[in-house]
Amino acid sequence: MAAKRTQKKKSSSKAATGVKRAGSAKVISSRLSFKGMVFNVFTDTLEEPDGHRHIKDVIRHHGSVVILAVDERTNPADPDVILERQYRHAAGQFLIELPAGTREPGEAPLAAAKREMIEETGYRAKRWTMLQKYFASPGFLGEWMQIYLARDIRQGEAHLEMDENLEVLRMPLSVAMKMVAEGKIHDGKTLIGLSLYDAARKAGRL
Repeated sequence: MAAKRTQKKKSSSKAATGVKRAGSAKVISSRLSFKGMVFNVFTDTLEEPDGHRHIKDVIRHHGSVVILAVDERTNPADPDVILERQYRHAAGQFLIELPAGTREPGEAPLAAAKREMIEETGYRAKRWTMLQKYFASPGFLGEWMQIYLARDIRQGEAHLEMDENLEVLRMPLSVAMKMVAEGKIHDGKTLIGLSLYDAARKAGRL
């Protein structure tokens, strides 16, 4: 038995030494490969701590804001949420999403959230809280996304841009979560925002 335990310890020690430790890679060079209206693409040459070099294409973006606007006045136990239905060319289909948009250069995230909600839905809110900040796809995209909870909302007139063609939807949170459970909502930011809000309510944090 003692021999087996010793052998097991040696095996575990060997496995541990074989684990590759994470570390920051050094940027050797960075070249602008594509300059677009919304984002730029850079081709970066990186050197890992072990000396290995490799090339990565990275999308640089000003960041985006997501708005989870809720109306708790009619039914506080099951508030209405504001969603949108619009065609997404990259996805090749209509998606149901939370209102969202890109920050302008130098624009504060909260100011961008207020602007985007008015532009896309016409709604305005008196109370704002940031729910979460996350990377959308950090393998190649350096975009931060910040989800804001907007409360005490009032309806107004939307000011859509020329390329925006969307339908504003209003539904109880329970209906939206049922759509999530049934796989009818495929947009990542919307899945995250609705799930965070629903969980926070159930835990009594909101």
